[in-house]
Amino acid sequence: MFRHNFHTHTAYCDGSSSPEAYVMAALDAGLVSMGFSGHAPVPMENAFAIKDENSLAEYFKELASLRAKYAGNIGIYLGLEVDHIPGITHPFKDFRDNWPLDFIIGSIHLVKNPEGKLWFIDGPDRKLWVDGLVIGYKGDVRRAVGDYYSQLCEMVEQHKPDVVGHLDKVKMHNHGQYFSEDEQWYRDLVMTCLGSIRETGCIVEVNTRGLYKKRSESLFPGPWILKEMKRMGIPATISSDAHKPEEIALLLDVGAGALQEAGYTEAYVLTEKDWQAKAL
Repeated sequence: MFRHNFHTHTAYCDGSSSPEAYVMAALDAGLVSMGFSGHAPVPMENAFAIKDENSLAEYFKELASLRAKYAGNIGIYLGLEVDHIPGITHPFKDFRDNWPLDFIIGSIHLVKNPEGKLWFIDGPDRKLWVDGLVIGYKGDVRRAVGDYYSQLCEMVEQHKPDVVGHLDKVKMHNHGQYFSEDEQWYRDLVMTCLGSIRETGCIVEVNTRGLYKKRSESLFPGPWILKEMKRMGIPATISSDAHKPEEIALLLDVGAGALQEAGYTEAYVLTEKDWQAKAL
């Protein structure tokens, strides 16, 4: 069993419960280390991120207390999932310089098109995804998906997060209707991003949430991307992207199996020293 998860959301952002509830669930599941990755504040009205600096200070204070309380039982690491929206979100460096961070997951949830409109590619409501595509992009799926991957590449190159979150999540509400992952234009976009990731040394997470929430037919990223990552020497970790305590270890073994099928023999985990490879 892969006994680590570094992508966890609590009631400080869009999760359901207190941080300690996740620690207890992690212990029950046999995890040996975990990371909290609350959505970093975003300077716009939203319902998913930590609200402000006061809330962020409380977040880090509570996590540090839990780390001390459970030392010797489970390794607890302090992180944020930081969004990149050009011209809107804060530089990742601001969070690194001002908060006691062990790691940053960099993710794209909102895509900014050239007219400045935002396309929300996440969440349970597929209608928002479709409306953003049909209205915001007039149905031009190649342009929309191209903007997603362009923004992802820009995030990797400018901010160099420790971990790239749910790399191909733009596919989540597609269900094969608007584009095929086998199309060459789509694969070219992904491969460009993988090139940027390899150059910057970021880790890519294998995110199981789409599968256990039944919103995706495959992991983020899917099998062919994992094989290309392996070929390119891109390191990987595995996460459940938990928003509830009972999700803390869901399908981690499925993620490990997908990595093994792609040829990986190890995945990266955060330790007191740094990110280190552990045998699968």
